[in-house]
Amino acid sequence: MSHNQKSPVLVTGGAGYIGSHAVLALKQAGYPVVVLDNLVYGHQDLVEKVLQVDFVQGDISDRALLTKVFADYGIQAVMHFAAYAYVGESVTNPAKYYRNNVAGTLTLLETMVEVGIKTIVFSSTCATYGNPEQLPIPETHPQNPINPYGMTKLMVEAILSDFDQAYDLRSVRFRYFNAAGADPAGRLGEDHSPETHLIPLVLLTALGRRENIAIFGTDYDTPDGTCIRDYIHVTDLAQAHVQGLEYLLTGGRTEVFNLGNGSGFSVREVIAAGETVSGRSIPVVESPRRPGDPAVLIGSATKAQKILSWQPQYPEIEVIMQHAWAWHQKRHSGA
Repeated sequence: MSHNQKSPVLVTGGAGYIGSHAVLALKQAGYPVVVLDNLVYGHQDLVEKVLQVDFVQGDISDRALLTKVFADYGIQAVMHFAAYAYVGESVTNPAKYYRNNVAGTLTLLETMVEVGIKTIVFSSTCATYGNPEQLPIPETHPQNPINPYGMTKLMVEAILSDFDQAYDLRSVRFRYFNAAGADPAGRLGEDHSPETHLIPLVLLTALGRRENIAIFGTDYDTPDGTCIRDYIHVTDLAQAHVQGLEYLLTGGRTEVFNLGNGSGFSVREVIAAGETVSGRSIPVVESPRRPGDPAVLIGSATKAQKILSWQPQYPEIEVIMQHAWAWHQKRHSGA
């Protein structure tokens, strides 16, 4: 391998929403990529037709398969997105979440140690913080998750710290806020089943695929009474993962970074932006608050900006919505 040739990266969960955008960013940065995905939620058509990278269908809990993939492709680093991420489901079926997100990740990490792969970029979440005690939330904020999903990610963060100490496995952990939007060129986007995220739900309503959008709580202590969240463009997220990987590959030590815009948009602002980009009116139903929803969640990303020189390219909600709208029209209108 010549010194300018980049080493192969395994992306677990690379057929999913954020994983697939990271694959695109890695390819654009010149890395050979292999995707491992069990296709429980991933989209094989996007990996094969759009990303056009090597694809292995399988599970992170399959040690023999991991060992074979690492050897066959000469993997040098891992980007780990393979996790279940429905907060509500994690409350009703925590076993599924601990088995996959924690036990599965442990198998992945043990196998990496065994074969001598020392570099991993891990997809964590702001859900590890729980209810905010200060805003914007810094990386030093106490971590008190209020659901099993957040707890599984916190457990993996702890495991990664211990593995760094014991086995010299270096990691970058990204805690992100609300991933949103779609590839600006329209090649990839968000397509969950079931869909629980606000922006796609707003746009599916604009497309006439849903009758209305529910606003859960209109009496919060915010300017318009609805919850405020930090929406981060998925392409900006993906770019941060490449920069996190390069930070580790050039000798950076284990580190944790928030990824957010440092500013938030309310539910009503998101719906208004949806009406603007789609040119359609979006019927709203006002519903009671959901238990456990903080009024405001905004993250400070100054650390990532300082250490990784990361800068969001698409911080405006209208731009995030515009990219998502183009994708949803393509994906759901039968076009």
